[in-house]
Amino acid sequence: MDGHELVERLRRVVGDRWLLLDEHELRTYESDGLLQYQQVPRLAVLPGTGEQVRACVAACAEAGVPWVARGAGSGLSGGALPVKDGVLIVLSRLNRILEVDLDNGRVCVEPGVTNAAVSTAVAPDFFYPPDPSSQIVCTIGGNVAENSGGAHCFKYGFTTNYVTGLEVVLADGTLVTIGGKELDPPGYDLLGAFVGSEGTLGVATKIWLRVVPVPEATRTLVAFFDSTRQAGEAVSAIVQAGIVPGAIEMMDATTIRAAEAMAHAGYPVGRGAALLVELDGAEAECDAQFTQVTSICAEQGSDDVRVSRDEAERALFWKTRKAAFPAMGRISPNYFVQDGVVPRTTLPDVLVRIDELAAEYGLTVANVFHAGDGNLHPLVCFDAAVEGQAARAEELAGRILDICLEAGGSITGEHGVGVDKRKHMAKMFGEGDLAAFQRLRCAFDPDGRANPGKVMPTPRLCGEVPGVYRQHPLEAAGLAERF
Repeated sequence: MDGHELVERLRRVVGDRWLLLDEHELRTYESDGLLQYQQVPRLAVLPGTGEQVRACVAACAEAGVPWVARGAGSGLSGGALPVKDGVLIVLSRLNRILEVDLDNGRVCVEPGVTNAAVSTAVAPDFFYPPDPSSQIVCTIGGNVAENSGGAHCFKYGFTTNYVTGLEVVLADGTLVTIGGKELDPPGYDLLGAFVGSEGTLGVATKIWLRVVPVPEATRTLVAFFDSTRQAGEAVSAIVQAGIVPGAIEMMDATTIRAAEAMAHAGYPVGRGAALLVELDGAEAECDAQFTQVTSICAEQGSDDVRVSRDEAERALFWKTRKAAFPAMGRISPNYFVQDGVVPRTTLPDVLVRIDELAAEYGLTVANVFHAGDGNLHPLVCFDAAVEGQAARAEELAGRILDICLEAGGSITGEHGVGVDKRKHMAKMFGEGDLAAFQRLRCAFDPDGRANPGKVMPTPRLCGEVPGVYRQHPLEAAGLAERF
C-alpha cells in the first residue's frame, strides 16, 4: 500500500471531516505539553469509535507506517510527539462514559474521557482518586499510557491501581481485551505491563476503572515555613508518626509568588515554603491526626498554619497548588519541567543541591511537588529569546535527574520517559534491563510501529544482539531524526 492508498483508506474509515492533511491544521498537534520538542505529523485522523481506531491501526500496519496515539496532549515528556512521516491517531472524540456500576465500584469509559469527568459521573458518593494537576483536561487514555498519579497518590496510589480492564488495539490491528470488571484476574499481569507503557504496546479503546467511596471527613491545612528544608523535615516527621495523609504537597518561595498572583489565596509571598496537607477518613481519626499534624508542623518551624474553614477555602488551597505550573508564565517566559523521584527522607538535602545547581547555572528553579512520595517537579525557568539559555536549562534539568539517581531515586514518577528522558534511561537501567524491556515491547509490537522513538535510549530492532547497535529502519528512512 503506497501513501496515496493509505490516505484514501483512512478517509473511508473516518470520513473527510476527520482526516487532517493541511499543515496549518496539523500544527495543532506538533507537540504535547513539553513545548521544547515539535514535529508535524504526515497526517492525523480523529476516529469516533473503537472500531475506527482498530481500522486506522490496521491500515498503518498494512502500509508499514508508524503511528502515535494522542489524547489531550497535556503530557510533559514528549510522549505524544508525532513521527515525521507517520500517522497521528487523535482519540479526543472517544469521550463517552459507557457504564457506571456503583454497586460494584466500576466505571467503563472511552480513552478521551477527562480525568475529572470520572469523579463527576460517580459523585457525590464515590470518586476516582488519581488526580493529575491537569485533570480537567487530561484524558483517561493518556493517564493509562503514562500511569499518571497526582496529589493524592501518596495514600491512594496511581492509575495502575485503578485500572481493572482494557480493550486494546495492538500494532497489527488486532483487538484484544485484558482484564475486565473483576479485580486481579488469573494469568500473567498483562494489564500491569500495558499501563504505563507510553503507547508503545498498543492503544486502549475501552477502559474499566475502579472507583472508591468518598471518605466520611476531610481536613485540609497549609503550613508556611522559612525554608524548604524545614518543610521537608516536617514531611518526614508526619510520615514517621504513622500518619498517612491523603496528600502532602510542597511549594517553594518562587512557586508561592507565582501561584498567589494567579489564585489570590492570601499566601504570604516571601515565605520559604508552603506545605499543603490533607487528611481524610473517619471523622474521629481525622480530628485526632489533624491535631497531631498541626503540632508537628509547629515543632519543625512553622509559625503560620492555616486550616480551611469550609469547602470553598479548601478548594482555594487546591486551586493555588494546581495553578503552580500555569502560573510560572507570570515570572518566566519559558520553563522546562522535570519529574524526578527521591526517597522522602532525602528531600531536604536534594532541594539544597537543586538550589546550588540553579546558582551554578545562573537560572531560577521553582520547586512544586508531591512531597509525600518524593516526586519532584522542578521547573527550570529560562528565556528562549536569549541565545543558549534553552540549552543550558535542558542541561540543568538533566543534572537534577542525576541528583535524583544519586539519592537512590528515579528519573520519572508520573510524567513518563517519552522523548525527553530516554537519554537518561541507561543511567538507571543496565543493558540486561533494557533488553528485557525490548523483548516485552517486541512481544506486543514486533515491527516497532507503535509510538517509535520513545522510552528506549536508542532505536532497536526485535531480536538484535544486546549492546550491538543496528540502525532502525525508521532512522534509516529519516523518520527518527528528531529522536
